[in-house]
Amino acid sequence: MADDIIIIGIAGGTGSGKTTITRKIMKRFGGNVSVVYHDNYYKAHHSLSYEERSKLNYDHPNSFDTELMISDLKALREGKPIECPVYDYSIHDRSEKTITVYPTKVVIVEGILIFENRELRDLMDIKIFVDCDADVRILRRIIRDVRDRGRSLDSVVNQYLNTVKPMHEQFVEPSKKYADVIIPEGGHNKVAMDMVLERINAHLKDKKEN
Repeated sequence: MADDIIIIGIAGGTGSGKTTITRKIMKRFGGNVSVVYHDNYYKAHHSLSYEERSKLNYDHPNSFDTELMISDLKALREGKPIECPVYDYSIHDRSEKTITVYPTKVVIVEGILIFENRELRDLMDIKIFVDCDADVRILRRIIRDVRDRGRSLDSVVNQYLNTVKPMHEQFVEPSKKYADVIIPEGGHNKVAMDMVLERINAHLKDKKEN
């Protein structure tokens, strides 16, 4: 089963366009694709108050239960379904819910820090880093967090200046060197996007013929 599955890592700063690429891959290959988001593996902090949780640094590698994600990806590669945790951004904590993710021929791993951990990135067959200007990324993050995650403008800006920006410079940007492909402007880069889609298509065609 391991040879039938291709694991694609899509990394990049917050608001860089990772999800746009993921959606285009899913649209093209449908049921052959499953997605595992690093964000869902934020550590649970049930014992802390909302105020305490809101002050945590969510952009440091230690904020993730990456060991669990590694274990889950190994299970998917072996053809076993997983119970993926679910993170609730509105309360800054892991939900009690889980999502069943089934093994498919293409598994996408998406997150800002997925190339930072060597064991995690070594599980990936293709590593894509989405590059985007910082000013564009912060504007996208503000729109997303206020509109979709129930955050206030002040909280988003403060978090960006206090943790997101410094952690990006310390951990996310340096991890770009591990990428096989760097895509400026994300899913709007048609040439790069076509190359990625063709690579996946070739993998699926090869496995079908074999």
